[in-house]
Amino acid sequence: MTAKVIDGKAFAAEVRAKVAAHVTRLKEENGITPGLAVVLVGEDPASQVYVRSKGKQTVEVGMNSYEHKLDADTSEADLLALIDRLNKDATVHGILVQLPLPKHLDSDLVINAIDPAKDVDGFHISNVGLLGTGQKSMVPCTPLGCLMMLRDHHGSLAGMDAVVLGRSNIVGKPMAQLLLGDSCTVTIAHSRTKDLADVCRRADIVVAAVGRPEMVPGDWIKPGATVIDVGINRIERDGKTVLVGDVDYASAAAVAGAITPVPGGVGPMTIACLLANTLTACCRANGLAEPEGLTA
Repeated sequence: MTAKVIDGKAFAAEVRAKVAAHVTRLKEENGITPGLAVVLVGEDPASQVYVRSKGKQTVEVGMNSYEHKLDADTSEADLLALIDRLNKDATVHGILVQLPLPKHLDSDLVINAIDPAKDVDGFHISNVGLLGTGQKSMVPCTPLGCLMMLRDHHGSLAGMDAVVLGRSNIVGKPMAQLLLGDSCTVTIAHSRTKDLADVCRRADIVVAAVGRPEMVPGDWIKPGATVIDVGINRIERDGKTVLVGDVDYASAAAVAGAITPVPGGVGPMTIACLLANTLTACCRANGLAEPEGLTA
């Protein structure tokens, strides 16, 4: 068996095209342009690259992009004051504070200062609670992207046995909630799970989000299962730095029915879903119908 490759890059392009089409209609029919504000504190190189990519793609789909770059020694009071201004700005529908923040800033305090309706990362405690109780919320971008790809591949997920490897607040926990919402039977596994390999072998769906390179070998995968690899790890191989996932791709692809590659799988979906969330937030703020196929 050779697994079908789930092309996240192509799927993300489709999501961005849907967002762009909806943004065009919003402008023409309602005179509204969605706006995304991204706040970057400090000069972390990876964060700078990511923020530039977000800004570029925001503009490409027709939205307004507002970038706020602050010095690494910015005080918590000044950062919170900026967030307060963005909360009150009607032209800003989505607010994202790029993580990680410098150590002197309280990330939880900062995230929870964002208006939950504008929290397009889905990290605010209110959105976490709404998602956990099955209510309308802003959903974290990476799990939302994973869910979209699973729905596209399978149609209905009802009754499927899903294992989520990893229990982070950013991916693992919200991913499990989304799969429960689609009527999967869900197991959250982690470093202390007993008989982890056997747990994985029962799963129709494996979502790997542990941050350990190539941790999941092919013999952990049930024949025909769908594997969503969230991991992005840099390792040295043959004298070169390469990107690999949390799954050993070669051995897993020989067993699975479908699999996301790294790179080119889940990664491109994260920014695409950030744009989708900004569009959704804009529609909700203006009492308009939400875009179909772009929400959980």
